[in-house]
Amino acid sequence: MTKRNALITGGARGIGAASARALAADGYRVFINYVNSAQVAEDLAAEINSSDGEAYPVQADVRNDDQLQTMFAGITEQYGGVDVLVSNANMNFVPKPFMEQTWDEFAQKLNDEMHAAFATAKLATVSMKEKGFGRLVFISSTLSEMPAPSFISHGSAKGALDSFSKYLAQELGPLGITSNIVAPGLVATDATKDAPEEFKEYIRMSTPTQKIATPEDVANTVRYLASEASAHITGTYNPVCGGAYIQ
Repeated sequence: MTKRNALITGGARGIGAASARALAADGYRVFINYVNSAQVAEDLAAEINSSDGEAYPVQADVRNDDQLQTMFAGITEQYGGVDVLVSNANMNFVPKPFMEQTWDEFAQKLNDEMHAAFATAKLATVSMKEKGFGRLVFISSTLSEMPAPSFISHGSAKGALDSFSKYLAQELGPLGITSNIVAPGLVATDATKDAPEEFKEYIRMSTPTQKIATPEDVANTVRYLASEASAHITGTYNPVCGGAYIQ
């Protein structure tokens, strides 16, 4: 069978890197998207390639349409297009309470989050439709369902992403394309390493599994939703938080 192509945006670190390793181990040709972390992405690709996988670093800012067009065109021309999109690129936001936040601060996160998801999915689904196969996996957050102080812009943007995925699932299902949300709780990554230890311990003690998630925990859900085995799973919201959020 022709090797399938998986593109992970924000793929050089944390959840993205763990997903790249997991999908490569499952036999996918992996494209590790990055903006500034060139050396980290190259090192990860070299690590995967040395373990009998196939990985390539690809630079593009997912907020820039021209750069996205160039990245997708390259993958399509050389390898036949994207079969699996893991939309994971992190968008910065201003952590403030609602009454202190401006519309521009709020809108920046919402616009960046949804533009990246919309634009990458739009480009990815072109080849997916042609093949009659596609997997869209969007990395959200349990904060879309569980509000926390000063996270209103982040949680609202992720809530919009959750709804967007449902619409894609409904519309693209007849084409063989699935769309699903993976919603991590607190994950031990570079982005969270400086969080206060008492906060981390509070989260751990409040979690039924009594642990903080690792990037690999999240990647294990991503790899299932990217697989052939998940063909009848679409439109779902999958919290990866050890039961800290139970629907």
